[in-house]
Amino acid sequence: MKEQPYRLASDARHFAGTAISRNRPLKFKLNGQTISGFAGDTVLSAVLASGYDAAGLRSGPPIGLTQRHAPPIFPSAHHRDPARALPMERTPATDGADYLTPGASRISKLGLAMSRLRGSRSLGLNLDVPATMQRPWLHGGAEIGSETDMVIVGGGISGMTAAVAAAKAGLRVILVEASLHLGGHARLFGSQEGEETPDQSIMRLVAAIAQDQTIVVMPGTQAIAARPGAVRVHGVTIIDGKPVARTQDLHAPHIVLATGVIERLPIFAGNRLPGVTTTLEAYSLASQFGVWPGKTALLATVTNAAYRLAVLAADGGVKVSRIIDGRPAPQSRFIEFAKAYGITMAAGTIPGAATLAAKQRQISLTPHSAFHHLPQAEPALVADRIILCGGWQPDLTLWHMAGGESRWNEGTRRLDPVLSGPPGMALAGSAAGYLSGHACLKSGKDAVAQALGRRRRIVEERLIDPMYETPDGPTPIAANAQADAAPAFLDSGQSYIERPEQQHARWPGWLPFVKSTQAWSLADMPQPLAIADIAAGTQLGTIPAQSAGIVAQERVALIPIATGPRTTATAPDTSHYLVPGYLAGRFGTGSITCAIAPLEKRRLEVGALVYADADEKSPFKAIGVVVRVGDIGAAALFAASTQSAPTAYVREDSRSIAVSVIGPYSASMSLDASLGSGPGAS
Repeated sequence: MKEQPYRLASDARHFAGTAISRNRPLKFKLNGQTISGFAGDTVLSAVLASGYDAAGLRSGPPIGLTQRHAPPIFPSAHHRDPARALPMERTPATDGADYLTPGASRISKLGLAMSRLRGSRSLGLNLDVPATMQRPWLHGGAEIGSETDMVIVGGGISGMTAAVAAAKAGLRVILVEASLHLGGHARLFGSQEGEETPDQSIMRLVAAIAQDQTIVVMPGTQAIAARPGAVRVHGVTIIDGKPVARTQDLHAPHIVLATGVIERLPIFAGNRLPGVTTTLEAYSLASQFGVWPGKTALLATVTNAAYRLAVLAADGGVKVSRIIDGRPAPQSRFIEFAKAYGITMAAGTIPGAATLAAKQRQISLTPHSAFHHLPQAEPALVADRIILCGGWQPDLTLWHMAGGESRWNEGTRRLDPVLSGPPGMALAGSAAGYLSGHACLKSGKDAVAQALGRRRRIVEERLIDPMYETPDGPTPIAANAQADAAPAFLDSGQSYIERPEQQHARWPGWLPFVKSTQAWSLADMPQPLAIADIAAGTQLGTIPAQSAGIVAQERVALIPIATGPRTTATAPDTSHYLVPGYLAGRFGTGSITCAIAPLEKRRLEVGALVYADADEKSPFKAIGVVVRVGDIGAAALFAASTQSAPTAYVREDSRSIAVSVIGPYSASMSLDASLGSGPGAS
């Protein structure tokens, strides 16, 4: 597969790519270069599969291209329009598309072609220019989205459980998921004896959501801001064969944040070079898209999940050369599985420094002792890919934006949430600090009860005895490297905050005339901080542990959410976006969304079925379903053969409500304004 050197074979066990259709190849262009992929790919997964794993250079060394560090892309015909910006990691790949990254006009197409012939792995971006990675949707306006009773952020097992529980409580629910698919990362962590397997949980919950018309799923949509009563989301959907981005403010009295965890980055020189990635990213790319750069891998971890990834990768034909673990004598069922596969392991060892090989697409890692400095550096380990796992930090970004609190936990070396938060809001799953699959499932129901102000449910954490399942260790921090080494970053996102260097005074500190050296404080930096930056800074001692929660609240990037309607001057027609994926094909091919208005003064409900006959009750005879409502009108998905009927009937509470079918619905239409004559429109 020369055009996609980083794509695993179709028979790769576990990692064949559940999201892609290999019998439907496609091609598109990025900065003038042809990228090959398959239907189901994102732009990023296709770019990675095609051999590009570096974004560009920053102050000299290259930085890897990852799901958390990818530039925005623009359709080539609209590359100067910020409103057309798309997230590479959430944009579905489409055949024949042509994209540019910021600054691409300054990149010579001939130079790109020559670098491709030389085997370059980089997009060639200048990462020293802030605009290169700036995401315009974080600073633009938003339109008012669908009104609902509860917004749930995160489509993992805890978020899906919360959605089903809320629907059973009679609420209208919008489930927001940044990935193109539901399920999260539960499959990587496996299950304990007596628990439902992750596959069983996911299949059960996905089926329940698909059957419940009061739950609207928004895949490919990232929540970028939150406050009590509202969540701002940015999503991508395909309209007329082209990806279109849309920013909305979803207003709801109840919000559940099931945002999962952020994987901490071990701190050592070269920890963001191309070829270095994290466990969750490696698993996500391989399981969904069959993308795995290189044939050999080296893992450095302080958790047990990395051992499971190593076993899955070995099953897929990847040679795992070694696993180094910062814990002194780790025990786990996953470790025993790895031993059975013949994988070499080294306990009490952390990554010390990484460098790129001179002529090959390989990376070299020098290991260090986790407990003392070795008299001599250990021999470097070389592999095509280094996979890191520095532990888990609950993703409390939105929680802090909304006013929620957190505290530093010295035992786990992470920020833990204070679960009693803003009114109408609650945390669920691993974002709330739960570890086991059983607890994450239970916490989804508990979070709904908390958000509604009802009696809480007991969530019991069932963990294996530490004798058999060693707890996670603290995020590894290596000694300072040589001056010419690549930077050691605190996080794998887009903040680019490097490990601070200790400043040594020239004169002894006891001299009375010598000025004391000012301590460098991460909390004083004049820029927003990601939560992983704060966790790393606290562990390094540059943020006082007692102040970490306050710093997290104050330094998170705030994005204001409007309290009233806002309009976008040239907003594209994105009415198809409001139709959830599970309704695709529900009413046959060619179905269309139409505006309707009740002929009596009544507010319709999302999920109510539409019939051609007022006396019809069977769901199998429905010709449509309500997908959006306003104070006066509504939008409904209709079968192509019945959309021209002037009148239809919406069945609610065992009675039929006559509605007038106005015509095709568009984003410019207001469901809160008159849609036509009649009592319902006055």
